[in-house]
Amino acid sequence: MDLQRTLGRRISCVGIGLHSGNKVTLSLKPAPADFGIRFRRTDLGDHEVPATVHNLAGIQLATGLARNEVSVETVEHLLAALVSMGVDNVIVELNSPEVPIMDGSAAPFVYLIHEAGVKRQQARRRYLKIVRPIAMSRGDKRIALYPSDHFKVTYSISYDHPLLRHQSRTLRITEESFIEEVAPARTFTFLKDVEMLRQNGLALGGSLENAIVLGETGVLNNALRFEDEFVRHKILDAVGDLALVGYSVVGHLVAHRAGHALHTEFAAKILEETHSWRLVEAPVEVAPLPVTLPVKGAAPRLAS
Repeated sequence: MDLQRTLGRRISCVGIGLHSGNKVTLSLKPAPADFGIRFRRTDLGDHEVPATVHNLAGIQLATGLARNEVSVETVEHLLAALVSMGVDNVIVELNSPEVPIMDGSAAPFVYLIHEAGVKRQQARRRYLKIVRPIAMSRGDKRIALYPSDHFKVTYSISYDHPLLRHQSRTLRITEESFIEEVAPARTFTFLKDVEMLRQNGLALGGSLENAIVLGETGVLNNALRFEDEFVRHKILDAVGDLALVGYSVVGHLVAHRAGHALHTEFAAKILEETHSWRLVEAPVEVAPLPVTLPVKGAAPRLAS
């Protein structure tokens, strides 16, 4: 029997919002069984926004949620870390609309979860197991889920850029593979797009400390963490966006040039196609509690 999990204790960190540029304090707090993942805006009277597709808001270069006019933005990296580390129930407190970008990856959130610890609860965990294919396409963007005995992601990207033509990778997502192969992969942008983003009030907190920036002749950052860091980050985004179905998925996700808008539209479609999945109390292989592994990337600045 696989049991639900929450954090062992409260933990907090500080950072900045990628798009707002504002300082943010984030706290992760234990929550009871069947609570799910909920964002709580402490600057707005503790109003809560559950992390589900029903609360999807504007998707613009990041995934946002809103409920009763209370919003949270750039949630995907944190969600990816929580679900991949086996955290089912948690309160995410924020004093600002945006989850801090940290170093542009999910590695700092893995550090936080390790520091807080994970504990089992007295309620069974349920998984959404794919039994029939589900697919969606928008132009040259495609995404699909196929039956599998575990959660696996195949992602491919293609850009009209001399340094980033095509990348593809398939990874089985476990706690260990997420920590080592996915979590450290940083978000990326093109130098030619940065000025346009800032003119539109976006990426105001962006820098070489929290994003890979591609110029015409090379990467402006000192070095990549992986040769194919770009497609690995897309896998990270997809894992976080798919968390909005509300259950850990057992299936093979295949995506080509998808992006946040298609990821989240697809997450909503999954819940609509009830004939294509069933809820089970445990997958074929039950994961143990997370183990502490070294993580590439910057450790977060902890708050007292």
